[in-house]
Amino acid sequence: MSASIYAVAATADEQTLPPSPWQFSCDLEVNYGSDENASIVCAAIAVDAELQPDKVRRVMTVNDGKLSVHFEAVEARFLRASYSSFVDVLTLATKTIEEFGPGMQL
Repeated sequence: MSASIYAVAATADEQTLPPSPWQFSCDLEVNYGSDENASIVCAAIAVDAELQPDKVRRVMTVNDGKLSVHFEAVEARFLRASYSSFVDVLTLATKTIEEFGPGMQL
């Protein structure tokens, strides 16, 4: 199983967005090859809530073996910090699945 990051996009176009404190956003999609692996990673990461939910919010979904994550923030620096921390934890969870996932016995 290999995980791949498919799309990362940040937006901050004030002319097209309605007035909102959530001006910055970023999307991440990782293909785990199965809903089971994507759900395991999602559940492992979901227990870590955002430290500043009034400044950053994160929505995770699993579909067709892919973990999709949408971030929104009030400032670019909060988006960067949240995204960076998330990717660190995501990397650890992904390496764990890659190491122990195939044929893993509980």
